[in-house]
Amino acid sequence: MSLKIWNYKSHFFLSFFKRPHYAYTVYQAAIQALLLGHKKVSVIEFGVAGGNGLLCLEKYAKILSKKLKIEIKVYGFDTGQGLPKLVDYRDIPQTWQPGFFKMDYEKLRSRLTLAEVILGNVEESLKSFYKMHNPPPIGGILFDLDLYSSTKAAFQIFQTDSKYLLPRVRCYFDDILGNEISLTNEYCGEHLAIVQYNQLSPLKKITPVHHLLAKTFREKWYSKCFVHHAFDHPQYCQFMGNPQQEIPLVA
Repeated sequence: MSLKIWNYKSHFFLSFFKRPHYAYTVYQAAIQALLLGHKKVSVIEFGVAGGNGLLCLEKYAKILSKKLKIEIKVYGFDTGQGLPKLVDYRDIPQTWQPGFFKMDYEKLRSRLTLAEVILGNVEESLKSFYKMHNPPPIGGILFDLDLYSSTKAAFQIFQTDSKYLLPRVRCYFDDILGNEISLTNEYCGEHLAIVQYNQLSPLKKITPVHHLLAKTFREKWYSKCFVHHAFDHPQYCQFMGNPQQEIPLVA
C-alpha cells in the first residue's frame, strides 16, 4: 500500500506487478471515471475460477481507491462449477472441457475483503445484476471465460442504461491469442464473440488499444487489451485532455 500513485503507471508497463494487465485495466477505469466527474467506478472479472485474478483486482482497487480518492467496486462472475457444456467447435473443445477450473467458493470467500462473487451461469446472472446490485458505472472488465459461448453471453453487460457504463470500458481478453493447440482466430473463441458483437450496432464497438500495439517494447498482454466504445453515450464526447495543447509560436 506504500506504492506512490506516480509510480503506479510505470510499474505496470515495466511488469513489476503480478498480473500487470489487471493493474492497467483498473487504473484506466479509475482515471477515466475521475476525468468524467465520477466518484465511484466498478471493475469486473468474468471467470473467477480459483480466485487469484480477483484477489489481484481487489488489491489494485484498494491501492487506487486510497491514492486517487475514488471508490472502486469489484465484482466477479463465475458458475462456481467450472466451465459449462461446450456448444460446438466455436468453444475450442480441443483445448477446453466442461468442469475445468471449478471454484472452491468458501475458501475464496474467506480470502476476499472487497470483491463480490456472483455465482451462476453468466447468461442468467446478468439478467438481474443491475437491479440487484445497482453498481457504479463500469470502467473495466477482465474477460476470462475461455469459451466463445460464455464470452458472447457476458457481452450482455453492455446492454444496459448508459448510467451503468463509462463511455469507454477497458476490456482484457485472456484467451484471445491462444496457443499451438487452440489456434484461436476470428471464427472461434473470444475473437469470434467480438466479431459478432461488432456487427450488431454501428454505435457500439470493441476495438484493440492501438497505441499499446505501437510501443517499441511490447508485452504479450498488450495484444489482449481492448476497449468497448459506446459512441452514443452521453459522456462519450466530453473533453478529457489537457486544455493547454496549443502549439507554441516559434520566435
